[in-house]
Amino acid sequence: MADDVVELEVALLDVEPRVWRVVAVPATMTLADFHRVLQVTMGWTDSHLHEFVTESGQRYEAVDPDVDPDGPEDDVGDASEVVLGDVLRARGASLKYEYDFGDGWEHRIKVLRTRAATMGERYPRCIAGERACPPEDCGGPWGYAELLEALADPGHERHDELREWVGPYFDPEAFDIDEVNRLLLTLG
Repeated sequence: MADDVVELEVALLDVEPRVWRVVAVPATMTLADFHRVLQVTMGWTDSHLHEFVTESGQRYEAVDPDVDPDGPEDDVGDASEVVLGDVLRARGASLKYEYDFGDGWEHRIKVLRTRAATMGERYPRCIAGERACPPEDCGGPWGYAELLEALADPGHERHDELREWVGPYFDPEAFDIDEVNRLLLTLG
């Protein structure tokens, strides 16, 4: 497992058109470090709480000793103490990642394959993907659907308001894999 790489499909649930990525990460990466990869790869800003939930229902969260001096709740594991290879073992295995409990952005993470690391290739890296991540704090999947509807229709009653809020450069179809991989290199 030390030199294994896991290729994972990350799909944002309840969003149309589909927003997804494929990432290659070391099987020995902790869930806490994988959270950082997801933030960069998807385009989130790491401004909200998150958790991972396995197929069996085991939950893992970030544990802040200043906030939780006694550790996590009894039924919640510490994401910094669990590696991907322990919770995503086989092809087809999946994990749920929820980001921003208020907006409820749920992602399905599914193992596509496990393979040996390729000599000279740096990990983590993004292999494929489509579409921009929704803007933070837009109201979850339903708020994002309304945002897309308003942006697509200059006659929509909220078009001008939401265009101003999201900014002139937001393009829901945009995804720059080279930029994502450049940012992943900075994670160290």
